[in-house]
Amino acid sequence: MLWVKSFHIIFVASWFAGLFYLPRIFVNLAMVHADSIAERERLLLMARKLYRFTTLLAAPALVLGLWLWAYYGIGWGPGNAWMHAKLAGVALVIAYHLLCGAMLRQLASGASQKSHVWYRWFNEIPVLLLTAVVILVVVKPF
Repeated sequence: MLWVKSFHIIFVASWFAGLFYLPRIFVNLAMVHADSIAERERLLLMARKLYRFTTLLAAPALVLGLWLWAYYGIGWGPGNAWMHAKLAGVALVIAYHLLCGAMLRQLASGASQKSHVWYRWFNEIPVLLLTAVVILVVVKPF
C-alpha cells in the first residue's frame, strides 16, 4: 500500500505543478500585444503541451487514489466524513482542470475577453483547493 500511496502523492504533486503554471501562461497570453503573433503562438504552444502533459499526470493520480480508496479501504466506515469532503475537493480540482482546457481553447480562438488580472486571480484557485484537500487528508477534521 505504501508504494501505491507514494506514487499517488507524486502524481498529485506533479498534476498540481501543471495546474499552478498553466494559468500563468494564460496571464502572459492576456498581456500579449495584438501585433506579437510569434509570441502569442509560442505561448499557445507551451500552454497546449503543458495541458496535455498535466492531463497525463492527472490520470494516474486519480487511478491510484481510487485504488487506495476502493482496494485498501482508505476513508471507508464510520468517522470518515472527511473522505466525502476530500472527494468533493477532488471533483472541484477535476472541474478546474477541465475549465483550464476550455479557457485554453478560448484563448487560442481569440474569443477570451478576460484580463490578465482575472487570470491572476483564477491562478489562486488550485492553491486553495490543494490546501483544503491536504488539510482534510492529514487532519481529518470530521
